[in-house]
Parts: sequence; C-alpha cells; structure tokens
Amino acid sequence: MAENGRVGGPGGESLLFLTDAQLRKGIEAMFFAYRGFTADPDRILAEHGYGRAHHRAIHFIHREPGSTVNNLLTILGVTKQSLNRVLRTMMADGLVEARVGRRDRRERHLYLTEAGAALERELAEVQGRRMRAAYRAAGPEAVAGFRAVLEQMMDPELRRLFRRIEEDIE
Repeated sequence: MAENGRVGGPGGESLLFLTDAQLRKGIEAMFFAYRGFTADPDRILAEHGYGRAHHRAIHFIHREPGSTVNNLLTILGVTKQSLNRVLRTMMADGLVEARVGRRDRRERHLYLTEAGAALERELAEVQGRRMRAAYRAAGPEAVAGFRAVLEQMMDPELRRLFRRIEEDIE
C-alpha cells in the first residue's frame, strides 16, 4: 500500500483507507456540493418567502401524494410544531391541501395543488439539471459509487426508509 493510503486498481487507484486529510477534503466537498445543490432552489424559494423546510415538504408530498402528516414527520425528521408551521404557510398560499382520511377521520392526507405541483416542478428541474450534468461528467461508475457512499452515510433506519420510498416510486 502506498503512503497516501491508495492501492493501484484497474481504473488507476482505489481508496482502501483514507487519511484524515482525505476525509476532510471529502467533508469539504460535501459542503460545497450541498451549497451548489441548494443554490438555485434557494433563489426560487426566496421569491416566495420560503426556505429549505418548505422545499423538503413539497418534494416529499409530491413523491407520496396522500401521505399523512405523521408519515411526513417521519420522513423529514422534524418536530410537529415545525412541520405544522411550514404546512400552514403552504396551505394558506394555496400550494398544499389536507384532506380528511377516509378510514381514520383524524388523519390528514397531504396533496399538492396545481400551484404546488408547478413550484415542485420548477425546483426539481433546476436540481435535476445540476445532477444530470454532474452525473454525465462523472460517468456511470462514479454515479454508482456516489449513490453507494450516500446510502452508507445514512443511519440504518433512514436507509430502510429511503429504500422503501424508492420502491414505492419505481
């Protein structure tokens, strides 16, 4: 093994173990990538007076139309008070509607309105363009590796939740 923690592999080098400096570079790359990933949506959201919490709620309501408030709480990992504040704003602005559950009238099922769906599309489009360009530039092996790294960074419970949501939409 070389001094830098790298071993030669078929594509040049593969990292078997990382130095503290390499880990810090990865952490910094994540910070800068996240900044880029959220920059365009942040500008769009600011025009509406919204923040990232609104974006996450819109995204997952779109992914699971009819999701309950409790399910959204589980997915987002926020407090009920925080989510209610976000939902109240978006309902007042005509982006989200809550329908009473058919089986359990205490449940509220969340749906995007036409205006909410339009905002979700706009947000997804700008992030999709950035991700598509990055994926193309990095290539298929890098995309698969990136996905594997992201999944391994998730706590096991969140990884299971992620995979369940993913299965529901495939």
